[in-house]
Amino acid sequence: MHRNLLIILILTFQQSAFSQAIYEHEKYLPETDPLVLEKLEEWQDLKFGLLMHWGAYSQWGIVESWSICPEEYGWCERKAGNNPDNYVEYVKEYERLKTTFNPTNFDPDKWATAAKNAGMKYMIFTTKHHDGFCMFDSKYTNYKITDPECPFSQNEKSNITLEIFNSFRDKGLWTGAYFSKPDWHSPYYWDPYYPPRDRNVNYEPEANPDKWNNFIEYTHNQIMELLSDYGKVDILWLDGGWVAKEHKDDIEDWYEGQLKNNNSGYLKHRIVNQDIKMDSLVEKARLKQPGLLVVDRAVYGKNQNYLTPENRVPSETLPYPWESCIISGGGWSHTRDAKYMSGKDGVQLLVDIVAKGGNLLLNIAPTPQGNWQDGAYSLLEEIGSWLKINGESIYNSKTLKPYKEGNICMTQQDDGRAYFLYLCDDNETTMPERISIVGHKPMENAFVTMLGHDEMLKWESSEKGFSIFIPKDLRNNPPCEYVWTFEVAKLE
Repeated sequence: MHRNLLIILILTFQQSAFSQAIYEHEKYLPETDPLVLEKLEEWQDLKFGLLMHWGAYSQWGIVESWSICPEEYGWCERKAGNNPDNYVEYVKEYERLKTTFNPTNFDPDKWATAAKNAGMKYMIFTTKHHDGFCMFDSKYTNYKITDPECPFSQNEKSNITLEIFNSFRDKGLWTGAYFSKPDWHSPYYWDPYYPPRDRNVNYEPEANPDKWNNFIEYTHNQIMELLSDYGKVDILWLDGGWVAKEHKDDIEDWYEGQLKNNNSGYLKHRIVNQDIKMDSLVEKARLKQPGLLVVDRAVYGKNQNYLTPENRVPSETLPYPWESCIISGGGWSHTRDAKYMSGKDGVQLLVDIVAKGGNLLLNIAPTPQGNWQDGAYSLLEEIGSWLKINGESIYNSKTLKPYKEGNICMTQQDDGRAYFLYLCDDNETTMPERISIVGHKPMENAFVTMLGHDEMLKWESSEKGFSIFIPKDLRNNPPCEYVWTFEVAKLE
């Protein structure tokens, strides 16, 4: 009776909008395509990637897209433009941002060079966010960067997605297309006859099959453009998990989980069956891009090749491939005078995520002029300097139980080398004389070294582990900052 009531409540009243976190820690359906499995294993070895949120909205320095969505959250509030108190006029003004978007300082080669030097191995770019504005030359809409009404359309680099993909590919990074499944500009999703109610489609797809099929075709066409005309694409990174086929059993399980975790704020929105035929889309996509990784975020099924905890790091390892997508400074989109995380925080974040078996996808938001802020470059330089010395403990590494012991993270390579990464405290500028590790012991003839330092270090076994002794000159002159890495050739 209780379970039936839950289903009735869900289907009659409200839902959580299937936010990014719905299925995390719950369900994962492994892929079976051998090419995809091979690609996924390679992706798990990359460890460090770049995410970029960029669109016409950057001119206002606001949260991307969400202010045109009629939902009652603080981060959705309308605070820019001349008509924030009039929803209809605000949306018109928001959409007119297309006519003033002119990022003449756009230099994707500079970004790609900075990302490569930082040790990043792949890049995900927002080709289209929820507002529907395309940062690529789609022939299926005029709401795009290359439309004649957009001043940047006259620039030789006007097809921004193509330019970014080419620049990053030339530097050896994988390319990934972020694409929003919901499209709040499309009349096939938000029919202008009806007012939008929330983030969902504003009509009933089952009652309007022709209209909904038009939206399916529109979505498929745009994604296939990106996978046909923009060179090799390694990852299709789909956002808007509420646009999915409705599975009542999954909804019920999710709803009970939200109640258990007191996440009542997720229970505001309608449940709408928004089946965009993802299986057939992925089949078509992989004919164009064999082995393509697909990340249908927050939608349980075979089309979510890895999961994406958003702006947080799991407290433990997860039993499936995953990456944490994290804001580096300000917000996902451009924030004026953004404060960026410190180099120390960036390095230790990467180490913590990798030790738990994940990848770090670090977001940087370009300005409306087409620059990165100085804080982004400084952060990447510090991470890159650390990785030049310690990269072998990160790239291609696997987890090593218990993963983390106090402030010491652990990784290993397939050849038996183990790494113990000492995360220094805020006020710790010199290494301690002795570092002790519990739970692991080197073999009798093993040697211990510190990455960035050529000489072997003295160590001794203890009842439950071993200790490493750091000579004074090394303690006072460490080869890097923030995290010190000790390599053990072989463990017992």
